[in-house]
Amino acid sequence: MIISELNIIFSLFTTFLVTFLAIPKLIHFAEKLRVLDNGGDRSSHNGSIPFFGGIAIFTGIICSLLFWADIENIQYILVSILIVFIVGLIDDLRQITAFKKIIGQIIATLILIFLGDLQIDSLHGVLGVYDLPIWASISFTIFVVIVITNGFNLIDGVDGLAAGVGVISSFSFGVIALIMEQRDMAIIAFTLMGALIGFLKYNIFPARIFMGDTGSLVVGMTLSILAINCIQYGLVIETLKLPNKGPLLAIAFLAIPLFDSLRVFIIRALKGNGPLTAGRDHIHHALLDLGYGHKYTSIILCTFSVFLILGSYFLLEFNVNLSIAILSAVTFILLYIPFYLLKGHSK
Repeated sequence: MIISELNIIFSLFTTFLVTFLAIPKLIHFAEKLRVLDNGGDRSSHNGSIPFFGGIAIFTGIICSLLFWADIENIQYILVSILIVFIVGLIDDLRQITAFKKIIGQIIATLILIFLGDLQIDSLHGVLGVYDLPIWASISFTIFVVIVITNGFNLIDGVDGLAAGVGVISSFSFGVIALIMEQRDMAIIAFTLMGALIGFLKYNIFPARIFMGDTGSLVVGMTLSILAINCIQYGLVIETLKLPNKGPLLAIAFLAIPLFDSLRVFIIRALKGNGPLTAGRDHIHHALLDLGYGHKYTSIILCTFSVFLILGSYFLLEFNVNLSIAILSAVTFILLYIPFYLLKGHSK
């Protein structure tokens, strides 16, 4: 047990050091080759900034897992992360369509399902649904991966926000995995956390580097894997048996990207626009328009995330549908407040 806990600690520090030390080299490399993000109409930053941070995050994660994880147990997880890394890197360099990115995510998810034996085969009573037939299990697992991965990608619009939310989410999943004595998942979670902490040093406002689609897809895919595991097994220990609370915990840990993306998709659909069309209608755009700037926008949304995660603890004893409904209502209210204040400023 002590060795396992040491491996988890070492995995965090290994990925932190690799990522932290790799980023200055990547910044120099990107600036030398002029591979930079020059902003645009929807951009919230000025100047030209390298967007290769995802390479450092991926490298840190892979190096750490190769050192400290049982590779035989997670080999297909590594393959799925590698696939979305390649897709993200191609997108950063050549700009591929959203459809092609989703195809890459589906392929990665099918590897997890059929080779890695990682899928959601029960909703544990959410909306009255329990065990899923195989076709529904596969379809829903793919859906969850696409929603989480792209939801995380969509909040990567402010310095430090995606990485900050990612640190909070990965820590939360890691704690649950530790409590459940799921060593492999705990190492994956804390490895991701270490990489994002190392990246944050260079991404906090004013950012010296962005994670790009390479980073956001890798982080989103890794969080998807942790979420699927959490939904599948819930929270079951000697003193607390809550196998049906996995969906609540996964939603709470990823509430900001999930509910902001859902809100945006609904608004765009009502306006007759495609859900993946570009726009400045995310929560971080509203906070920026209110004048909070990158630093305080990230702090506010990370604080929201911590508040929702802590609040979910008090919902564990409720029926799973009631607890998710309460969490959803509270999250939507918090996300609506900046837009309400923005309307007041525009009058």
